Amino acid sequence: MKIPHRLNLTEEQLPTQWYNLRADMKEQPDPMLNPVTFQPIRTEELYPIFCEELAAQETNCSTQWFDIPDEVMEIYKAYRPSPLNRAYDLERYLKTPAHIYFKFEGNNTSGSHKLNSAVAQAYYAKKQGLTSLTTETGAGQWGTALAEACAYFGMDLTVYMVKGSYEQKPYRREIIRTFGANVIPSPSNTTKVGQAILAANPDTSGSLGCAISEAIEKATSTQGCRYVLGSVLNQVVLHQSIIGLEAKRAMEMLGEYPDIVIGCAGGGSNLAGLIAPFMQDKLLGKKNPHFIAVEPASCPSLTRGRYAYDYCDTGKVTPLARMYTLGSGFIPSKNHAGGLRYHGMSPIISKLYHDGWLDEARAVEQTHVFDAAVTFAKVETILPAPESSHAIRVAIDEAIKCRETGEAKTILFGLTGTGYFDMAAYSAYNEGKMTDYIPTDEDLEPGFASLPKIPGIQE
Repeated sequence: MKIPHRLNLTEEQLPTQWYNLRADMKEQPDPMLNPVTFQPIRTEELYPIFCEELAAQETNCSTQWFDIPDEVMEIYKAYRPSPLNRAYDLERYLKTPAHIYFKFEGNNTSGSHKLNSAVAQAYYAKKQGLTSLTTETGAGQWGTALAEACAYFGMDLTVYMVKGSYEQKPYRREIIRTFGANVIPSPSNTTKVGQAILAANPDTSGSLGCAISEAIEKATSTQGCRYVLGSVLNQVVLHQSIIGLEAKRAMEMLGEYPDIVIGCAGGGSNLAGLIAPFMQDKLLGKKNPHFIAVEPASCPSLTRGRYAYDYCDTGKVTPLARMYTLGSGFIPSKNHAGGLRYHGMSPIISKLYHDGWLDEARAVEQTHVFDAAVTFAKVETILPAPESSHAIRVAIDEAIKCRETGEAKTILFGLTGTGYFDMAAYSAYNEGKMTDYIPTDEDLEPGFASLPKIPGIQE
């Protein structure tokens, strides 16, 4: 049969449950640790930071399926199911026998997959009777998505935006404000941890770790307020599973199954969401797809990080997670043009990679990423986000391998968003001003040296 360029599931085919990947993992990720006692954290110890239902989702390793609340489903139906596209024009351009598919998450105002978890987290906070939320944002997609969700549920929101992105992406900042949120460049003088970071490094461009510290301080010192996070956490991976569930159902309708699944990786939520049902097949011995995580060479947590317990924030107030990390004090280079700038990686993704279930991680330089982005835009007519373009880069590389070997593999990658608010980066690329930065071992060593010493675990 002739496979269409785009397949949209019907509203009736929209998944009604999220899939908890941890329930089928052969070995669980190591538990989060209390930052004071270094003991495994109990669910109730998370209540001052997260609302109670999200804390329960964070620590639940056994429930395989979670029902999506009706109120969340109603918002999902405004932009989901998202399309599964066959990249015929890219295939022809590359002269490859590969079948290339991409799951496109850019058809909502936030321009990315982030809304999938933002809606859920805002809903649970509202249900608990909370009145406001705080968060961090790097490239701005998460801040935009959460501002949308909070506006829908009538909640106040404060967004601490990494200062480098705040300055590079003024239009993303203004969308967040348009939805009623307060946006503060981080680190700032509005929090004690921000003041301390600025005192130590007045010219810092900031990091997600800095912004997380500020957001948590604001949440824990404000009545009726909680903190929410757009990646890394188990609860976010759970909500993002809807991406992979839709993709798998659509591919089944087309009689296809991916040989290779590729996702960009910063904190790991979109990658985990895309691979979730396909990873389930692998864990259960049903299929054996090849998974590739793609990260920026300037922030290489999987490819050059250490698998260790670390703080999730620069201020060292969050619970500790065992993950691939560059150290909580790591600051990406100022010339880093996209998101994917977190110092660590989802504990779920980290464990799957450490144990060999996630097959491969690749780090790519940003000029090569934008080479792929421009090619994709020209032939597929979608301007991709810099983050998504990491996955596009490797999808193109794999399709070229198929051309060279004659193998007609099926490739699936996640197009997590659009690049319409990243024009400063595109401008730098088009004008030949974009440069690549790859940290040396010496550059990474201070972050590794700051890893916590935990009696009996890391000493």
